[in-house]
Amino acid sequence: MEKLDLHPRIMLALKKSKLKSFPEILSLSNPDLKRATNLSSRDVQILKGAVAESIPMLPIVTGGFISRGITEIVGESACGKTQLCLQLSLMCQLPEEAGGLAGDTMYICTEDAFPTKRFTQLIEAWHQKGIWKKLSDGCLQPGDHVYIEHITDVESLIVCLERKLPVLIKRRKIKLIVLDSVAALFRSEYAIEDTLLRSKHLSSIAKELHHVNMHYNIPVMCVNQVTASEKSNSNIPCLGLSWANHLTTRIQLTKVEQTALPPSVIELFGPHVSFRNLEVVFAPHIPQTVIPYIINNDGVKGISLSNILM
Repeated sequence: MEKLDLHPRIMLALKKSKLKSFPEILSLSNPDLKRATNLSSRDVQILKGAVAESIPMLPIVTGGFISRGITEIVGESACGKTQLCLQLSLMCQLPEEAGGLAGDTMYICTEDAFPTKRFTQLIEAWHQKGIWKKLSDGCLQPGDHVYIEHITDVESLIVCLERKLPVLIKRRKIKLIVLDSVAALFRSEYAIEDTLLRSKHLSSIAKELHHVNMHYNIPVMCVNQVTASEKSNSNIPCLGLSWANHLTTRIQLTKVEQTALPPSVIELFGPHVSFRNLEVVFAPHIPQTVIPYIINNDGVKGISLSNILM
């Protein structure tokens, strides 16, 4: 509580009120907080804003994704896979001291057109809140550093990885490759008797991605979907072991079933917030773990629910 950057008048009123924790403050309605502190309506708003900003937002996967190998982001629809990739595409452009790679992104779309509207909204949100200016030198134009390729079949993807991508890497400062998504190309192209051909194509794609990653030291992020499992009555990643054996890291995103939200959560995130979980299924650099997160105008944010709900 002492770390709150507030006017001494508000801090003194807070001390006299005997409110001892952030959740306790956020759980009170504005009128109740006014009565407890004898503060004005404006001061109550300032107090709640300062408390909300002090709730820790956790860095996803303890500081970032590993640069070696292929990292898969897998999950059901509308859980934030593409959103996370767009955010990484922005982060990639930032200076290294700000957590970026000071480079450009090659974004390969195989399912839908590149989500320009959502990407623009993310850029605008970062500009409005001063995030981009704070993290960059102010000279970067974020929309100019993402190179988009739209591919609709497996053969074209292999040609892109073998020929087009190396040329682009030599001409531009490519520091991140996003494939969104790998599963889309394998949904209906193969009959049951073509299992071996499907496996061969998956291996060819993985081989080219690993080659680019190792030769140029460029992180590779691949989006994958899930499918229902009859045995376990749950969702499992598409493409099976033929693809999974080529992965270095698997990150699974899932929606969280939630009942009525407590007042403290509504005060902090709004009444329509949806919580999701990011699970590290396997990775060479961190243990298996689950991190709750939300998606707002700024992008994907890890959160510490224990600090909010306790």
